[in-house]
Amino acid sequence: MARPFEGIRIIDITHVLAGPFAAYQLGLMGADVIKVEDPSDPDQSRDSGSDNDLNHANMGTGFLTQGSNKRAITLNLKSPQGQEILKKLVATADVLVENYRPGAFEALGLGYEDLRKINPKLIYASFSAFGQGGPKRERTAYDHVIQSTSGIMAMTGTPEVNPIKIGAPAIDYATGTMGAYALSAALFQRERTGQGQRVDMAMLDVAMILMASHVTGYMRNGKHPKPSGNRTGHATSMAYITADGSHVMIGASNLRQQKRLWIALERPDMVKRTNDERDADHEREEATLGEIMKTRTAAEWEEWFQARHVPASRVRTMGEALADPQIASRGLLHKHEDAPGVPGSFTVPVAAFKFAHGGPQVDRPPPMFGQHNDEVLASLGYSAADIEGLRAAKVI
Repeated sequence: MARPFEGIRIIDITHVLAGPFAAYQLGLMGADVIKVEDPSDPDQSRDSGSDNDLNHANMGTGFLTQGSNKRAITLNLKSPQGQEILKKLVATADVLVENYRPGAFEALGLGYEDLRKINPKLIYASFSAFGQGGPKRERTAYDHVIQSTSGIMAMTGTPEVNPIKIGAPAIDYATGTMGAYALSAALFQRERTGQGQRVDMAMLDVAMILMASHVTGYMRNGKHPKPSGNRTGHATSMAYITADGSHVMIGASNLRQQKRLWIALERPDMVKRTNDERDADHEREEATLGEIMKTRTAAEWEEWFQARHVPASRVRTMGEALADPQIASRGLLHKHEDAPGVPGSFTVPVAAFKFAHGGPQVDRPPPMFGQHNDEVLASLGYSAADIEGLRAAKVI
């Protein structure tokens, strides 16, 4: 079965993580994604990542992560010729995604109102730190700056050590994922209305959504969520040190699960009937579990609890998590055996869901910088001589 976005063309004029990841997700679902970069300023992610040799080759792991299923061209959008090429490309496209400073594309005559005249059905998505409107619209930021701005950092850490940023660039990837959802919705809407759409994606908005229940709680009672480290509101749903010095995270969150936990541990006297009772006895429960958890290793407790239908897991490193057979069984990762510009194999994430048929898949490796200039320009009617002239003029 055909994938959902086969036949859809996306112009991806984005850099770093959020915008590229959104386009990548649609590319996995069959869209033809054409990545556009400035000929003198490659995507910043091309020289970022854990392999310095790849960084120097403009194929860093930061780029490889969301570069599959894309073709890459270079265009100097500050030049009239580059703008003309983009407009020709827009006429063939369904979606344009950009994540430059708000107002920058409008200043070049490449804003939504300009390009919808060329293609009224165009879906034009802008990704930015704070959105296209509001008093902070022109400010710039990265994931960790948005973590600071949003309040996520202030509620992360321990009472003694805070604020702390989240280890992974979660807001970037969440913005990319939410962006893919927004683009999918806009494409579906267009099928019904025949009209294009303007999509405004802000990292700060996404960060607030990632704290949705905390936002609702604060707006109700004015109490700031406090950093609690590995502790939670219930003693039966938090991390404990075990016999081997490592941690096990227990997730007996609701009343039914906490009863199951205490019965399994042969402590029926600790079972509570209400959450208020749990709150009142939190310190004693925590001290009791702290001593009990020291009698087995974290791995042993994980198996013991899970066998009794109590959520629990030992704290794993990334390497341990990726080696888990569960990950392999899900089809979450794709291994490229080789790719232009990348010696040896490498593995990239796919999508966080599965379809029974016509689902996400990787078709082509991440492209080298400007790898598809000739191919894409030829499809727009440019001759080989034209392309050489554009290259000599540094338009591409």
